[in-house]
Amino acid sequence: MQSRTVQAREKARAAVLLALLLAGCASVPSRPIAPEASAAALDARALDDPRLRAFLAASGEPVVPNGPWDLQRLTLAAVYFHPDIEVADARLAVAQAAIRTAAQRPNPVLSLTPQFNASSANPSSWIVGSAISVLLELFGKREARTAEATALADAARFDVDSASWQVRGRVRTALLVLWSAEQRIRLLAERRDLQSDLTGFLERRLAVGEASSLDVGRERANRDAAALAVSDAARDVADARVSLASAVGVPVHTLDGIQLDYGAITGATPPTDIVGLRRTSLTTRSDIRASLARYAAAQAAVKVQLANRFPNLAIGPSYEYDQGDNKFGLNLQADLPAFNSNGGPVGEAEARRREAAANFIALQTQIISDIDRAATAYRTASQSLAAAEALAAQQADRKARNARIFNAGAIDHVALLAGEIEYAAGQDARLQALTAQRTTLGQLEDALHVPIFTPALPTSATDGTMP
Repeated sequence: MQSRTVQAREKARAAVLLALLLAGCASVPSRPIAPEASAAALDARALDDPRLRAFLAASGEPVVPNGPWDLQRLTLAAVYFHPDIEVADARLAVAQAAIRTAAQRPNPVLSLTPQFNASSANPSSWIVGSAISVLLELFGKREARTAEATALADAARFDVDSASWQVRGRVRTALLVLWSAEQRIRLLAERRDLQSDLTGFLERRLAVGEASSLDVGRERANRDAAALAVSDAARDVADARVSLASAVGVPVHTLDGIQLDYGAITGATPPTDIVGLRRTSLTTRSDIRASLARYAAAQAAVKVQLANRFPNLAIGPSYEYDQGDNKFGLNLQADLPAFNSNGGPVGEAEARRREAAANFIALQTQIISDIDRAATAYRTASQSLAAAEALAAQQADRKARNARIFNAGAIDHVALLAGEIEYAAGQDARLQALTAQRTTLGQLEDALHVPIFTPALPTSATDGTMP
């Protein structure tokens, strides 16, 4: 009976030892990166991806097949595809895993010290000592360490929000640039055609001696310049398409055949209470909250180092088989602060806390500067737009008057075309002023972290032309 009991104990010990070994040998599956497969997957991204459509539907922005893509849907697609969001999410996962690491209790330590006494006259010459030590972290070290890791995880979570805002800003900017480029190439093409017609009329007059070669040469140069401007505008459209695709996180060929809705660009209106939004942004922007979380982490780090001034305690039973004698004891271990009281790490933690506070003040200062600069630029650009629209209205009146006079036979085609070219030039100036105003409005949105460019108007209400 006694031998069976001993065998059962030995089996139990073996099972415990095996479990400990298996736990220590647990492995994480390998996840190698295949550059070829990754590149192929990136090149195969498309806006008709079923998983993207499911993501949009879950976000409340379902996409109608072959329907237009507005700023809101493009932004969500960028959140789904863009690597900056994936990087921010990965950093958040690292920070969250660090909370578990900080909260872990130290594992017990098992020590064995076998010895052999060759000159002993005892029946057994072996001396075997064993001890198990459990480290007791005192004075709130683990709690402060966990608080530091939790604060850093909060900062990483706010960094994800900041990355989303940056992605939105890049998509909005790229969409605005593409809208402006498409509008400009249309205006420039109209001006080129008008210039070609004017040159043709003058060339016919030159042939019959009713125009000078100097006038014809000047208009030919204007015609060639207009044609070159159209070519440059076509290049700008191509570059803008690449920028938009890059902002969304897809290859440029993904935009082929995609209808874009520019309603959010043309229909954006400035906020009325910039002062109130400015005050709110200085306390609630995601990067502000991330900076506050990092300060909280620095504060917790100070507590960790202050607690480290006091020693931990290692305690555990010990057993020694001494040449036939069984000896039992109790081990107690503690650090002795004989040479320092952790003053160096405490000073470093306090300096990092001061640095975190300075970074917070610097961030608020930068935000104030960005908001004030964007608001001032928007007011100036709005004034320029008002002047451009007033000039365009005058040119429109002259164009209409010239048309009436031409129909009455009081002016010829040359004078009529000259007036239409002047009107086309005014429309180009108005477009540039409107683009500048929308750009500064986007800068204000980025500075405030407030969605100024709202979701697009219904498709029936927007056709991509200037308001």
